[in-house]
Amino acid sequence: MNYKIWIDEIAELCQPSRVHLCDGSDEEYNSIAASMVSHQTLIPLKKRPGSFWCHSHPDDVARVEECTFICCKEKVDAGPTNNWCDPQEMHRRLKSLFAGCMRGRTMYVIPYCMGPIGSPFSKIGIEITDSPYVVLNMKIMTRMGLHVLKQIKSDFVPGVHSVGVPLKPGEKDVPWPCNPSDRVIAHFPHEPSIWSFGSGYGGNALLGKKCFALRIASVLARNESWLAEHMLILGITNPQGQKKYIAAAFPSACGKTNLAMLTPTLPGWKVECVGDDIAWMRFGSDGRLYAINPEAGYFGVAPGTSMKTNPNAMKTIAHDALFTNVALTPDRDVWWEGIGSEPPPGLISWLGSLWDPKSGKPASHPNARFTVSAKQNPIYDPEAENPLGVPISAIIFGGRRASVVPLVVEAFNWAHGVFFGASVSSEMTAAAKGEIGKLRHDPFAMLPFCGYNMGDYFNHWLEMGKKSHQLPRIYYVNWFRKDEEGKYLWPGFGENVRVLKWIFERTSNLAPAKLSPIGHLPTTLDLSGLDIDLKKLFHVSAQEWQQEAQELASYFKLFKDQMPPVLLDELKHLMQRLSEHEKV
Repeated sequence: MNYKIWIDEIAELCQPSRVHLCDGSDEEYNSIAASMVSHQTLIPLKKRPGSFWCHSHPDDVARVEECTFICCKEKVDAGPTNNWCDPQEMHRRLKSLFAGCMRGRTMYVIPYCMGPIGSPFSKIGIEITDSPYVVLNMKIMTRMGLHVLKQIKSDFVPGVHSVGVPLKPGEKDVPWPCNPSDRVIAHFPHEPSIWSFGSGYGGNALLGKKCFALRIASVLARNESWLAEHMLILGITNPQGQKKYIAAAFPSACGKTNLAMLTPTLPGWKVECVGDDIAWMRFGSDGRLYAINPEAGYFGVAPGTSMKTNPNAMKTIAHDALFTNVALTPDRDVWWEGIGSEPPPGLISWLGSLWDPKSGKPASHPNARFTVSAKQNPIYDPEAENPLGVPISAIIFGGRRASVVPLVVEAFNWAHGVFFGASVSSEMTAAAKGEIGKLRHDPFAMLPFCGYNMGDYFNHWLEMGKKSHQLPRIYYVNWFRKDEEGKYLWPGFGENVRVLKWIFERTSNLAPAKLSPIGHLPTTLDLSGLDIDLKKLFHVSAQEWQQEAQELASYFKLFKDQMPPVLLDELKHLMQRLSEHEKV
């Protein structure tokens, strides 16, 4: 596709007042930000240089999975966990929605690269949008600018986004335009392309993020034999100076960013951050699995972030950051629940009005976000921009579970590890619309992000395991287990390094473990300075796990013929081991 012809076609369809080709410069960013300040869309923050506050429409605050579609030719290719629409039917709908949708607005053309420029892992995209907020975020979150156009040989992923609110001549714009009644986020994996209409929220509008880097990239990864995953990447160094890299998958708002930026409580251990959300992984010539972070920034959840829970994140957002849907203090700083200080009088809520502490409503939206460059992170890994990626020694899966799942368990082998990934369940959070706290299956933490049939996705993971004899070990962790009184059994945050230490040493065959029906469990864990009941943390109830296995059996039926027999065998073996364990 010729990108110049494509841009002209979209301009003709959307009818903007003007077209602006983004060069990705700091001057351009500052100019757009200044314009938004003049329109009172952004508020400069006095205590955080180069930073701004904004708030959104109250019905445009999270990913909208019910409006998100995979538009492949056959419904079976989308699978039972995705919303499917016939590509021709969706294109007809989109053509109608986008016709004239940018009247009175500027059409921004954003060339961007996912991954380091020139990396064999990287992919090029161009997003067209009528949202200046999107431009600012894409500048932070991607490698964006005219230099990217030089990387386009023939293929790029086109994306079109509009808030869906055209302006009549002389009509004044609203601060956060959106069109909830016509909202749609459509992915065409076989083209590939992305179209997003009616939402200005990051997960729906920053098309390089979940749309490209996961939904479209997962299909590309299947076709090209690599992995596009909802995973953080961290480097961990022991006191002897040995360093390893770990990738970890958690559902949104389950502590991924906190783990990626962990401050270890154990002396001599060091953690550095490659990425907090997405990993693209390929096997190298040496047979090891190498990963890059395709993003250049963080789109992190603010509530709960503090100097206690994530000091590195707090240092990262001290300047040059965008804050969306947090509260605004009278002296022009930001505040949110869990920040570690009491709300000051005169606080402006995320809705833009004076917050009433007696209302019972939070001052910040639970899914309030910060956007900031990864390079501002004080523990940004020196290999984060390595075009060949970093070698992965271990892969971790996890979710938010109050019971059943122990603190950490190691898979017997790759297939058993894939079974771990397919078995992930987690309590829902505010990152997506839905009932907070309700337990839902979220395989590989990819339920909202897999661009094709998840049964086929499971099989792709199994096939990847046949490509090397130097596979990473796979683990399942649960920081959120509670006792009978509802109190967390594990302190989490910086103390999670104790679990990482065990995993680190297991990958070198230096840490002991015992056999259990669900996998290998630690026989010892470095608990120096802690008073922890390990028995409760690692208790495996045969009865609870049998119920878990029965629920999984029911869930796996959802994938019908696409469910890999290998994983059904793993489930059968689990049931057999649990039955034997119960007799002991």
